[in-house]
Amino acid sequence: MRTLTVTGHGSVSAVPDTAVVRVSAVHRAPALADALAGVSSTGDAIVAVARGLVAASDVGSEDLSVWPAQDDEGRPDGFEARHGYRVACDSLDVAGTLVAELAQQVGDRLRVEGVALELSDRATAEVAAREAAYDDARARAEHLAGLAGVALGDVQAVVEGGGGGVLSSSDAGGGAYASKLSMSFEPGHTSVRQALTVTWSVL
Repeated sequence: MRTLTVTGHGSVSAVPDTAVVRVSAVHRAPALADALAGVSSTGDAIVAVARGLVAASDVGSEDLSVWPAQDDEGRPDGFEARHGYRVACDSLDVAGTLVAELAQQVGDRLRVEGVALELSDRATAEVAAREAAYDDARARAEHLAGLAGVALGDVQAVVEGGGGGVLSSSDAGGGAYASKLSMSFEPGHTSVRQALTVTWSVL
């Protein structure tokens, strides 16, 4: 049986409406125990602020590390500790408020590692992109079959992925900006992409 295999690509644009904020508590001290104690108290402050804005289950530790610190001339200078946290925010406004309040209440012991803008309903966008990928594959196959002087028969196989697979990329137009301890994020848009490899019999 002769067959024709084509990979189709589909893409849809969606606006991010949630965010994941990653922050760390950091503290340097002469003794290791003091560095850990300082980062622990700072971490408690981070968690308290976060839980005032999101559910407790949306706040979690990611990592804890301690290492020997050095001064500007490379000499031993105590220890530095770092405790990372991940905070899931159900809106970009909450994420902005969180970063601003942490900056105000935690101060210089806070490190903002990054803010990732995400979709709360990614599945719907993936379905639409998958449908677009199938339509693209069908159109390509019909064109190729016409060039070869044959007709498409029944679908023999469908494989998700191919030619790049499933990708997403964010384009947050404008980024983030701060003014007088306020923070806002511009959602921009996210492109959700799908690829399908479809095999037809040819007549």
